[in-house]
Amino acid sequence: MKSKLAVQMYTVREHTQSSADLAKTLKTISDIGYPAVQMSAVGAMNGDSPEVDARTARQMLDDNGLKCIATHRPWDALVNDTQAEIDFHQTLGCDYVAIGSLPQQYANTYEDYRRFITESAPVIEKLQAVGFRFGLHNHSKEFYRPEKTGPSLLDILIDETAPGVMLEFDLFWLEHAGANCVRFLERCPGRVPVIHLKDKEVNQPTNETRMAPIGEGNMDWDHIIPACEKAGVEWYGIEQDQCFRDPFDCLKSSYDYLRAKGL
Repeated sequence: MKSKLAVQMYTVREHTQSSADLAKTLKTISDIGYPAVQMSAVGAMNGDSPEVDARTARQMLDDNGLKCIATHRPWDALVNDTQAEIDFHQTLGCDYVAIGSLPQQYANTYEDYRRFITESAPVIEKLQAVGFRFGLHNHSKEFYRPEKTGPSLLDILIDETAPGVMLEFDLFWLEHAGANCVRFLERCPGRVPVIHLKDKEVNQPTNETRMAPIGEGNMDWDHIIPACEKAGVEWYGIEQDQCFRDPFDCLKSSYDYLRAKGL
């Protein structure tokens, strides 16, 4: 079965600061077996005069048999340079545009989140008009409840955005906030084509929780994975924000575990 696993490049961000490093990193990812990546936090592609432009990045991806399945892009660029962003993604061969979190100007109130929903609609419509999907990535802060018995901010994004707005769930942060991954996946069928995965382990002797390769922690993958499949997940993005050993070794451990689960 063809793998549905992708590397969220934020995991290896320290290994993408130059063109040579990016090429080496993409080859290593391909050699592990991953068929795809999410191009986010790639240092060699950042800045006003990036060392690696979209065309060069596409060639690197093609050279390694990799597909770009999503990005995280600056909201200001999506608003102010929409056509340039469309051109960028078309060159990459990527039809899924996401943002890592809501911009700072949309803070921690229901009113601000609703204002984002209204003000983002024209940009999202432009992206959808050329066949792109737009998604919102969560951390745990979206579970803040401005009214203690009211909905969370994430509930507002789920319930009040248009059905065509995707939800790039990060399952670690759902669990970190005390939420149940399976229940949230059940709420959003067809809206989660790309999700982010990492595991959650208990570290000794500090007794603190931290991120871990998938299968080395305590998240309930035997129930989470079937819920993902039922919700229509197309790509599982492995994103380990913090690696406590070599990040490529972490990526391989996650890959091996999930492939054994049929992904």
